[in-house]
Amino acid sequence: MKPVSIIKIAIVTLIIQSAQAQETKKETVPAEIKYSIENCVNHFELDKATKTKVGYQYWFADKNFTQENTLKMSIVEPGKSTHAPHHHPEEEFFYILEGTAEFFLDGKTVVAGPNTSFYCPPNAEHGISNVGKTDLKYLVIKKDLK
Repeated sequence: MKPVSIIKIAIVTLIIQSAQAQETKKETVPAEIKYSIENCVNHFELDKATKTKVGYQYWFADKNFTQENTLKMSIVEPGKSTHAPHHHPEEEFFYILEGTAEFFLDGKTVVAGPNTSFYCPPNAEHGISNVGKTDLKYLVIKKDLK
């Protein structure tokens, strides 16, 4: 068989396999979410929260329900933090509901209480810790890339 014929057969085979993969992918994609008042209103209930090593997390909305936006409430015990300072390509916005937080951003820290917000730009090293004597409760808004 001539090399040109082999190349033509290989290209046709790749095109067919690609088309089959596309069809398989379409079949495995979940159906579009139907939004209603019943699934768009979310009331916090501690028994539906996820226990963590440092307290709780409760997702009011996650990227599987929204258009990549997330809204989470974290509750962190005194003297603890959810994780060490880190960075990622998504921006985040924190809002303190209760307690005393220490915000870390690119090597500097600030201590703040309720009704304080903290914006973290994309790829900036950041963190949040509970430096108070009571639980720290805060909201995190993030566009979580799919």
